[in-house]
Amino acid sequence: MTFTILFYLSVILFAGLIMGRMVKLIRLPNVTGYLLAGLLLGPCVLGLLPAGFVHEMELVSEMALALIALTIGAEFDFSYLKKVGIAPLIIALLEAFGAMILVCAVLLALGFGIEVSLLLGAIASATAPAATVMVVKQYKAKGPVTETLLSVVALDDAVALIAFGIAMAVVNTLQHPGETSIAWAVAKPFVEILGSAGVGIVLGLLFRIPLRFFKKSSNRLIITLAFTFMGTSLATMLGLSSLLLCMFMGATLINLCPDGADILDIADTVTPPIFLMFFVISGAELNLFILPKIGLLGVAYILARVAGKIGGASLGAVIARSKPTVQKYIGFTLIPQAGVAIGLSLMAAKVLPDIGETIQAVILCGTFVYELIGPVCTKLALTGAGEIQCVPKKEKESTGVSI
Repeated sequence: MTFTILFYLSVILFAGLIMGRMVKLIRLPNVTGYLLAGLLLGPCVLGLLPAGFVHEMELVSEMALALIALTIGAEFDFSYLKKVGIAPLIIALLEAFGAMILVCAVLLALGFGIEVSLLLGAIASATAPAATVMVVKQYKAKGPVTETLLSVVALDDAVALIAFGIAMAVVNTLQHPGETSIAWAVAKPFVEILGSAGVGIVLGLLFRIPLRFFKKSSNRLIITLAFTFMGTSLATMLGLSSLLLCMFMGATLINLCPDGADILDIADTVTPPIFLMFFVISGAELNLFILPKIGLLGVAYILARVAGKIGGASLGAVIARSKPTVQKYIGFTLIPQAGVAIGLSLMAAKVLPDIGETIQAVILCGTFVYELIGPVCTKLALTGAGEIQCVPKKEKESTGVSI
């Protein structure tokens, strides 16, 4: 008997729902349960989800990331940014470059080459926003740490792209002196960021037009999904960042559309099953067999990145004179790493084909570790900051997957 895609999707939804409930018994976030469900169902454990199917579900990942990016962009409310000033920017810069510098320095000290150290250092600057946003939504976290966190992860991808672009330029120059234009290599990530911002802002402005004629929530949900998917497709066709494009679209919407906040609330009605499928599929992609391959390089990368993120974020919060809770806890919420880092590792592997498999193994192993411990660390940090309140009894008894 041949199983259809819809059958596998139903298995994913049931497994995510059940595992999400099970991890609640030990007070872990839903997203950890979703990832574990995927790991169990995936090729590495039970094999109920074949490898071919996991790759075919890239569409679900694109949909989920686009909606997550739209949500993060909404955190760039001008009224809020005026209140917090440049603190999120300072923290984002220092946590990203803190991870990059520390990873690079540790790998060089251990005797690894300058090229691999630079590229892995640059990749270390990236943070995955999806798991973080899931935890914030599930526990309805509110407070200065949460507000700062959402702004920081929104900026993080832009910083990571710039850092990686500069690292790639240096590595290309070291490997092929005189053959490549270092100016263009350095300028390329800035062009990508500006292009993503421009297209995102234009789509955000166009978004307002149909909202004048369609007032029902159902119609507005259709419009929201249409623009979000349009943004992702345009990013792919134009070679831009879909995450940054959707972020800027969300930022434009929240600042220039009177109904912006309502639109995002409407979008939340459709996101729970999409997010659940995304994280279960992400869990299924985690490869346990790469763990023995990473050796000292992988262990050094994983530990140095965590230390760089926590130290850099805390230093940034101190310099920005953020509240004591932000200074103490913000770094522990920035551990997750996934899609952007994997994409950058693929690019790095093309530049250094001799060690490309090693670089990918390190990043994939890091993803496995970070995605499992990251949501737990985020929850503990937000709880320690007093921004996660006790979950009401009714919510505990609920059978939904609301996040």
